[in-house]
Amino acid sequence: MPTAIAVTSADLMLPAPDRHTPAAAVLRPPAQLDLEGSLAETAALLERHGHVVAVVPSWLPVTTVRRLHTVRAILESDRIALVGTDLPPLGAALLVRQLRQLSVCDFSPGVIASAARLLSHYIYAGALLGSVAKLDRIPVGLKAHAKSWSPGAQFAVLAHPEPHLVRLGSSGGGGGAHGAGAAALPPGPGFATHLLFARGQLASDWVTAELAPAWQVQGVLENPLPADSPAWWATGKLVEFAAAIPDIAMLYQLVASVRREQCRWCGAELIGDRCGFCAAPLVAPPAAVPGARSGNGPASRPRS
Repeated sequence: MPTAIAVTSADLMLPAPDRHTPAAAVLRPPAQLDLEGSLAETAALLERHGHVVAVVPSWLPVTTVRRLHTVRAILESDRIALVGTDLPPLGAALLVRQLRQLSVCDFSPGVIASAARLLSHYIYAGALLGSVAKLDRIPVGLKAHAKSWSPGAQFAVLAHPEPHLVRLGSSGGGGGAHGAGAAALPPGPGFATHLLFARGQLASDWVTAELAPAWQVQGVLENPLPADSPAWWATGKLVEFAAAIPDIAMLYQLVASVRREQCRWCGAELIGDRCGFCAAPLVAPPAAVPGARSGNGPASRPRS
């Protein structure tokens, strides 16, 4: 059986792009399942799949994150990876789908877990917002805050991989992470992607009519808005979007091209600079030198 990819909400499980991509396992939160049930749920996954890679978004409630760590600790299992991500909800769902695609390839569980950080760099996630007055996920200038109270104001916001804010239809600066003119758009990927979008309470076709052609995406698909999106973007007046590599062959080549190492702590295979299962860094921190200064200067000579 392939490595199980787990999520904490069904909203993070997008439809499979093909018949080979398995579904994600949904680990129910504390409000839906007690600790004993969570232990049984996770233990059954381990027995069936051998390893579990759970995607843990940074915006999850503290109680849910604590439950995941508690289950892992009680089961005393080094076969459970808790992979964090800062992506907004729709972008996180795309990352989960890519991990599901890779789970049926000939990668070890350790490579799949550590590949999440690599794949995140190639996901462009943002939203069209009717207001940025309460947005605190990316830098928003005072001018953009003031203009967000104007009737009909709309902002194109890119949260990942680099923050970027554009006030649509403006003639001056965007007042956010970058200035923007009337024709400016958030910078897009320089590689082939498909674009996924989800409508909130904002009636606009800007994503499909302007953003998709400008980004030269190879496909556009609409998806229901994740339940956590309004809270993440601090408004229900939005259209969320995310672009990512859809082709499993390209994803495979991307991951396979990275040198593989063995974790010095748990022995799992990994790519990058950190183990996906135990979070140990690839290279041990340098040992303290006796007599070394506390600053960044060279160590002082030991006295005879």
